[in-house]
Formats: sequence, structure tokens, C-alpha cells
Amino acid sequence: MKKRQEISVQTIINADAAKVWEYYTDPGHITRWNFASDDWYCPRAVNDLKAGGKYTARMEAKDGSAGFDFEAVYDEIIDGKKIVYTIADGRKVTITFEEAGDKTKTTTLFEAENENPVAMQQQGWQAILDNFKTYTETH
Repeated sequence: MKKRQEISVQTIINADAAKVWEYYTDPGHITRWNFASDDWYCPRAVNDLKAGGKYTARMEAKDGSAGFDFEAVYDEIIDGKKIVYTIADGRKVTITFEEAGDKTKTTTLFEAENENPVAMQQQGWQAILDNFKTYTETH
């Protein structure tokens, strides 16, 4: 079986690691930032943040034309530092949180899927991470 290409996206958030972790993992916050563009939204999220726990986020176009459930199972959680999960289609994702004073570097490394161009996937995941940065810094 061919190994999937890995893609990395990252940002530096002007907030301490505790706030970044809370905003990244709390479903009440997830629904406010987890979308790549303003014409989509995340009406619900469920997050059982433990190894073997399940994460589900509903993603929908605001005009009702499309929607899907993003589902994953957690493989590893290091509180405040690292999240590793497997998406329902078998791809692995690792998210790290590195505190640097009053800022936090957040990096997501994910395996590419085979349906869309790599650049498109990277742009989409980066857009979601950028939304997260903006939300966290302004709330």
C-alpha cells in the first residue's frame, strides 16, 4: 500500500497555551471557528477528548447545498500539548501546541486524501487554522 503524502499547516496564536487548548477542544468554541470560508459553518461538534474517544463536527454550507460529518477517533492525547487522531477514512492527524511566552505555535500534520489536489487540501486546512487563530485572538 502506498504511503499517503503528509501535509503540514501552522500558525502562531497571540494567546497562551491554556486558552488555545481550551478553544481548540471545547465544542462550544469549535462550532465558532471550524470552517474554511464564511459561506460554511459548523452547527455542532461533539468531543470526547481521550484515547479511544470520538470527535464529530458537522460541516455545512450556509445555503444548504452541501454538508458532511467529519469524524475521528483519538489515538493519543497529551493534555495541552498534543492530539493524535484517525479520521474515519483511515488518515492520521497530529496537532501540536508549543508555548512560546504569551504566544502558542499550533501545527497540524495530516495525511492527504486522494480526491482533491494537495494544494487545495493544504489551503483548506490552513484556512480553518487561520479561522481558529482569529477567533482565539478576538474572544
